[in-house]
Amino acid sequence: MATTDISHVTVIGSGTMGAQIGMVSALSGYRTAIVDIAQDSLDRASEMLHTRMDRDVDKGRRTADDVRAAFDRLGFSLDRDTVVADTDFVIEAAIEDIEIKRSLFRDLDKVAPAHAILATNSSNIVSSSLADAVGRPDKVCNMHFFNPVLIMECVEVVPNEHTSQETVDTTVELARAFGKQPVLLKKEAPGFIANRLLNALRKEAVELYEDGVADFRDIDVAVKTALRHPMGPFELMDMTGIDVVYLIRMAEYAQTGDPASLPAQSVKDLYEKKQFGRKTGKGWYDYS
Repeated sequence: MATTDISHVTVIGSGTMGAQIGMVSALSGYRTAIVDIAQDSLDRASEMLHTRMDRDVDKGRRTADDVRAAFDRLGFSLDRDTVVADTDFVIEAAIEDIEIKRSLFRDLDKVAPAHAILATNSSNIVSSSLADAVGRPDKVCNMHFFNPVLIMECVEVVPNEHTSQETVDTTVELARAFGKQPVLLKKEAPGFIANRLLNALRKEAVELYEDGVADFRDIDVAVKTALRHPMGPFELMDMTGIDVVYLIRMAEYAQTGDPASLPAQSVKDLYEKKQFGRKTGKGWYDYS
């Protein structure tokens, strides 16, 4: 299947990542559906996207006509099976829980057309751990976007040992059609490229903080002013979501069994307090 055969894209999950992936797809000319199990989640996603698009129009980044046309192509639905039965490419952006994803992929496989590709946006759960849950392992891969999806250009495309070359080529070309820069991995590695590099920096930053070497605020300042990163590692965790950071580490631990994969104690403490960062008003920093 080529990208010219793709007319309808479905995104499963209307969180920060899923909503933005859906918007990028619609802006790129594809009929797109964002699916979730809760209407309030869909309502929040719609409100967030309209706010962001209005701001982009006000700042001259997009035209009002382009945004209007994109929203005409974009739908929000609770009826997953009906939507997926009429789709060509599914991008799963659900919670980072391998059992939830495996169950979801089994369900998607039953209703999606035979030609449809089933991609996961997971940044840490490799698609080989999902492929054996479906009857089309050759059409399963990782298609990993970066937050904020509307701005970040990189998309990591990661095949597993069963993924066909056709699926790889189609996914890479779809990323390009979305206006992104695809990066193709030759084999699976939990965390892929960018997050493995980022995790190394984050791990060192948290160790410096937990060892009492420096306050997290000063570590962020050092990273921004000495390494010229746009955000410090603690600011980035707050933007990504402490819950996402925590669950990614737990998902990697489930795959590796290595205690070094577990989240740091300070991250665990914030997670248990439900202080997830910007989304809750407090994480490492207070946004209230």
